[in-house]
Amino acid sequence: MNGKIHVLNIDIDDCTAKEAMKQTVAYMGTEAINVIEMVTVDTLMYASGDPSLRENIEKIDLVIPGEKEILEGVDVREKRQLQEIEQRTYLKMFLRFLHKNHSRVFLLVETEEEAEGFYRFLEEDYSGIQIAGMAKVSPADEADDLVVNAVNGAEIDCVIASLSSPGQEEFIARNRLLLNARVWLGVGKSENPIYRSRGRLERIVQFINHRLFRHEVEKNRKKELETASEH
Repeated sequence: MNGKIHVLNIDIDDCTAKEAMKQTVAYMGTEAINVIEMVTVDTLMYASGDPSLRENIEKIDLVIPGEKEILEGVDVREKRQLQEIEQRTYLKMFLRFLHKNHSRVFLLVETEEEAEGFYRFLEEDYSGIQIAGMAKVSPADEADDLVVNAVNGAEIDCVIASLSSPGQEEFIARNRLLLNARVWLGVGKSENPIYRSRGRLERIVQFINHRLFRHEVEKNRKKELETASEH
């Protein structure tokens, strides 16, 4: 691991997909649950103005950039890293690992449509993964008991959470000590297969969000330089 990248006051692990995968395999050999999240530009923008979300992200064991714009925003131009993020190399490596080892997985989503899309994707591309269960988690509902009981009753290796921020981070922060799994992988809603093929409007919204993110990073950098010069 090559240390951390500081983005909008949030530390992101600076590592290749292979290094992240090596750490993940180590986590899969432990009893206590380890938390991994692929963060997006939207999550970082939200966290920059939400101390609670920022605090929850700080508690995550492995924070991986989910969009190349995150690295570009802080002038990381290492071609290999950018390509790996764009090609979702780490996620593919992890899913292949779960497939090869016939691992038992529990899916957390927000809608029936998302559940069907994720299930179909794993069945078609990674049929060795045993989907032991899935549950819908409402961002507005903090009644976690049913979900936690379902996860623990399924005797799984890994939870894959495809939820919105900050709900995804809040759920694992509340329930980390209660879940019987080796790894929690938070991929966010954008990694759900039904959202991967974005329409023109979604691409325009994404482009605007990335521009706003770049502006926010620049503003934050100027503020840090001004603070440093005052001291």
